[in-house]
This record gives sequence, structure tokens and C-alpha cells, in this order.
Amino acid sequence: MRYPPVRRPALLPALAQDEWPQRVPVLIAGGGPVGLTAAMLLARQGIEVLLVDRRGPDARYPRAHLLNVRTMEIFHEIGVADDIYAQAPADDRWRKVVWYTSVAGPSPLHGLKLGEVPAWGGGPDAVRYAQASPRKFTNLPQIRLDRLLWDHAVACCPGRIRARQELTALRQHDNGVTATITDRDTGIEREVTARYLIAADGGRISSELLGVRLEGPRAINDVVSYHVSTDLGLWAEPDALLAHFIAPRGHGRMVGTLQALGPGSYGRQSPEWLVAVAPRPGDPPPADDETQLASAREMLGLPASHPMKLHAVSHWQYEGVVAERFRAGSAFLAGDAAHRHPPTGGLGLNCGVQDVHNLAWKLAAVLHGQAADALLDSYETERRPIAAFYTAHSLENAGRHAPIGTALGLGPAVTEEEGWAQIGVFVSDTPAGDLRRAKVAAAVAANASDYSQLNVEAGYCYEAGALVPDCTPPPDGHASPIDFRPVTRPGHHLPHVWLRHVPAAPVSTLDLVDPGAFTLFAGESAAPAWRAAAAVAQETSAFPVTLVSVPAADTEWAAVREVTASGAVLVRPDRKVGWRIASVPPDPARALGEAVAAILGGGTTHDGPDRADPFMERIRQAAGRLSP
Repeated sequence: MRYPPVRRPALLPALAQDEWPQRVPVLIAGGGPVGLTAAMLLARQGIEVLLVDRRGPDARYPRAHLLNVRTMEIFHEIGVADDIYAQAPADDRWRKVVWYTSVAGPSPLHGLKLGEVPAWGGGPDAVRYAQASPRKFTNLPQIRLDRLLWDHAVACCPGRIRARQELTALRQHDNGVTATITDRDTGIEREVTARYLIAADGGRISSELLGVRLEGPRAINDVVSYHVSTDLGLWAEPDALLAHFIAPRGHGRMVGTLQALGPGSYGRQSPEWLVAVAPRPGDPPPADDETQLASAREMLGLPASHPMKLHAVSHWQYEGVVAERFRAGSAFLAGDAAHRHPPTGGLGLNCGVQDVHNLAWKLAAVLHGQAADALLDSYETERRPIAAFYTAHSLENAGRHAPIGTALGLGPAVTEEEGWAQIGVFVSDTPAGDLRRAKVAAAVAANASDYSQLNVEAGYCYEAGALVPDCTPPPDGHASPIDFRPVTRPGHHLPHVWLRHVPAAPVSTLDLVDPGAFTLFAGESAAPAWRAAAAVAQETSAFPVTLVSVPAADTEWAAVREVTASGAVLVRPDRKVGWRIASVPPDPARALGEAVAAILGGGTTHDGPDRADPFMERIRQAAGRLSP
């Protein structure tokens, strides 16, 4: 596929391709979405970076594809969202997930639709997703996203994004890290010293070099995925981006997944597909391309003669691992280097991008001399419990397919022949058929916890870290994966509302957050007092504080601010609320100054049990249910 050139101003001084700086403020290992996003976020703050990647933007497998609203907010911030939306599906018909017995086959029970759910902000979910964010959930396979992000990063950081360069050794010292970078084409080794390292290499080598253990179950289930070109115009399903298949050969478990890769069309007219197949227990690995394609055709119910071109194969396993530490001295693990879990829920790439969004503003503040190094400890305090939660939820999502098979009458003791008879009951015009269809519909609907999981995607919050808690309880329904409620409680995301009475109206509250400053939201009646307080706080801390005066006529803000008209809400550069106060105090400058100092000092710590522990237990339990 040909990609349009990216034209945007450079944010950092250019380096010649043969120029290797001896020292950089931040070295980034890994040129996937996580590392590239980190580079652009830091460049926006004037922090010089050097990114090395052992491959480059092209030699990649499709992998992740779903980009949720919080990630698209970050991509909007770094100026890549519009290009992503331009390559993504042009309509909303893809926003659903379906379950079938197969795509086609020799009997009416093959190619049978079992059910569907709305997904990713589509159908009945559209209104509440729009209420949560000014950005829309979208889809772009990583084989295309990687190139787009790479080209943007190269434009922002000319000469600083290096392909075919691999981190191969690392030593830490008082002033940072010294990394050995090996050219994969020539074998030449170079040393680069950095004040800080972001390890975003997928955990390929960074966790080993840093001596960080990954905790959690591995090798839970085997999956073989095939990136193919084929014509599936014969499929009865016109629009679904993602389909799961449950058939008697799986004995109640899902036998495979089909994902449209586009480009252009993301329904049954998609030219490229990702076909994931769960091998039968005891099956030998396919010996050659044709055997592999035969496995994909069999799962889909296609005849052996159906044309199919194989591009790439990936054999992988479900795992649920989280790094025991996200910080090791001057190094920080992010993305798959810090946490890995099944793709169910589409949380992996999104979690990684959100990792570096949390980290980048803190690194910039420390490197600019606006905060002490202790602020960086809050990265692990905040992100590790979220990563553990996402890992647990993803594994639990993976277990939501098996109840559909059980409702169909399939199971470990049911032979394939008996299984097709059970599916025959499902389609029968009998009381037993009515009962079975009702059970299957309920089992399918339970997957809303995966595909309508707005509170997981948009409602995650930090209970400790670089914030000033106010001892208020979480919002009602906070444990629901679906029910998202906007609040200004410290640690939560700033609520999105459209302000219609400010000079640039209409504008989202989220788009008024300064990515290089704290942003103080206050009502217009108290704005003079808070403006003066912000000026004092900025002089004291050297970290900018921007005031947003919200007109009283913007009543939508009044409905979610959870403070009085004279109160204020202080928002961090990553759009997380750091502090709030119900009303203007006698000395607003002192109150605001203390809050700013507390946040820049790393905020609250947690001396009790590890906040990730409950999620690690959920991980173990979910993995046990998935194991054959």
C-alpha cells in the first residue's frame, strides 16, 4: 500500500542519519505505537529523544487494530488523529461483532449466524460514547498504523527515529543509562548514554536487561493466525469487522476468529483478512504454506479450492503477565514490555499508548527542572494497577465465548457428529429450539462486557500517585465495565462537555487542557481570584498553570464539575484531575500552591497491600478457566 507523505514542522533539531549523539535526555527502545507516541509527546515538550527499533515500520504483523476514545484523544494531541480517521472505515456499519458456525460449508448448519452485539461505540452505544469524549473510537490495523505513526515521528524528530538498530546491552549508573545499540545490517555497536530510557520493545529484551520479572500465567492457549488475501464475498454477513466461530470441532470452545483488515472495505468485501485458528489438541504444526492455508479454509468452512494468498503466519499463546516493576532506576517499561494479555477487549495497544501519555509529561517536567525525580515514581504507582486490571479483564473477556458453546449444547464430551445435531436443535421450530435460542442469545449478550466496555476504556482512574485525593468515594457503578459516569474526583479523567460560550466555541473541555501545563478550571465569578492564585503557583513551582474561566452560561460544565461556582478543578497535562476544591478558600494561592507542589512531588503513595494484587488474583482465576 502506498502512503501519502506526512508534512508537518520538525519539533526537534535534526540529526544526520550517520550522526550518533553520545548523550540524549531520553532514549526509546522500540518503534511500535508506544515508542513512537512517546517520541512525539516528548518532542512536543522540547525534549530531545533518540528512538531505535530492531526492524522498522514495514516488517510487521497485523496485530492490534482497535483504537479507543482515550487513545484517540492522545493521537489528536500529537496531530495524527485526522490521518488515522482518514484510513479507518468510512462508515459505522463495522461497529458490531458476530458469532457464526463458519463462513460457509456443505450444510445449512454451516455459515449459520448465532448472534451479534453492538461494539466500539456503535448502535445503541453511540450516544454514551459521544458523551464520554469528543473523539470517536476507530479501527486501523497495526500494519498501517505503524507506518503512519513512524512517518509522523520522523517528521517531528528528523534523524532521531532509527530503523534496524537494536538495544543489545544496558548498564545503569548514577546519571542514567548507557545502552549498546547494534546495527542489525552491519553489526556495528555504538554506545549512547541517556538520562532516561523508555523500554517499549515489547519485552523482547528490555525486561531481561533490566532484571524485571514478568508475573502471571503463560502458555494458556495456542493460537495460529494467518494474514491472507482472499475473497469472502460469499459470506452472508455484510458488515462485521470481527467474527468469532463456534463449531462442534471445538467441543464448546471458540474454534477461530476472522478480522477484516481492509484497506478500504472492512466488511465482507475486505481484500485482506486475519484468520486466527485454535488448533485441535494434538494437531502437529502445519508443515508448509499450503497446509497452513488448509487449516484456515477448514475453520472457515471453505472448499480446498478456494483461492487464498498467505502473507504471514504468527503462532502465539494467550498469557496474562504484568511486570513486577514499571520503573527500574532510570528506565521505564511501557506497553508489551510491561504487560501482555489476550487481544480480547482491544486493550493492549491502547494501554501502552496511555502508559507513555502518563509518563511523558512527568519526564518533561523533571528534565525541565520543574519537578524532582520523585514525580517519576508515580508512573508505576498509577499505571501498574491499571495494566493488571486490563490484563484480568482481557482474560475474563476471552472466557465469555465458551458459554455460547455450552448454550448451544456443545461440550468436551460431545462428539462433532453429536454437536451438529445439537446445533440442529438450535434452528428447530420446537420448544427445545426456542429455549436453546434464548440461552444462546443471553450468552452472546454477556459479551457486552467486552464490546460495550466504555467504563473500562474511558473510566479507569488512579487511586494513588501524583494527585491530591479528597477522600470521596468512587462514582456509583464504578465496578461495572459498561456504566461510565464522568466525575472530577482526583485521579479520574476530566469530564468531556462542549463549552459553547467561550471565544472558540464550541470546544470540548478536554481540548482546553494544556499539554505542557496544569490547567485550572474555574467559574467566571471566581476567575479573578483563581487567576491570581495561578500566577503565584507558577512563580513558586516554575511549572505553568493555565486558567480556563468557564462562563456561567455553560451549564453542562456545572452539571459535572462537582464543585461550586467558586470552586476549581486542577487538571494534569494527561487530562487526569490532580486536585479539586469545592469553593474558593480564604487563601487560594496557598491552597493551589500546596496542591501543585504535592503533585509535582509525586503526590500520594500507598503503603498498604499492592493495588495490583486483586487483579493478579483475577488473572490467575481467569487463566485457570481458559486452560484446556
